[in-house]
Amino acid sequence: MNRPKKWKLIRSEIGPEIPLFRVRYDYMQNPRTEQTFQRLVLEAPDWVNVTPIRPDGKILVVRQFRFGIQQITTEIPAGIIDPGEDSFAAAQRELREETGHTTDDWTYLGAVETNPAYHNNLCHHWLAKNVQPTHPIDLGEGEDIELDFLTRDEIKAEIRAGTLRHSLAHSALARVFPLWQ
Repeated sequence: MNRPKKWKLIRSEIGPEIPLFRVRYDYMQNPRTEQTFQRLVLEAPDWVNVTPIRPDGKILVVRQFRFGIQQITTEIPAGIIDPGEDSFAAAQRELREETGHTTDDWTYLGAVETNPAYHNNLCHHWLAKNVQPTHPIDLGEGEDIELDFLTRDEIKAEIRAGTLRHSLAHSALARVFPLWQ
């Protein structure tokens, strides 16, 4: 069986800027057929998400309306890493802003590609243990978030029920405990 080969970049064109992304069109040559195809790339800053756990073991989740699916979802705190900010500082900021909670007990859980078919960024996963409410919630103008605290069994029930389906939240939570056992 032949292994796939890297495609040759013929040229790139910058497309329109849209909120959260910069559009890029890459013209790529298929090494097998030598045909050139236009491929869309959405350039984005890296993202971060946080699995926050209280001292009693409950996981802090956020519920919010998501425009893409027109539904309220259950997720973990997350957001965009600001220019000049590292993923740890972004994780601390997002947890504080979205939930009012902080902690000094942090563990980096690695990063995943958000969707390498057309995104060029990573999502960094952080575990925040022993979180405590220390600040008022500081939501942006476009945010409307409700907090909840769930046990591991309740998290698993939400996954089975389909109310917690965000793939990046699953990825982070799976690095903390088994989701399907």
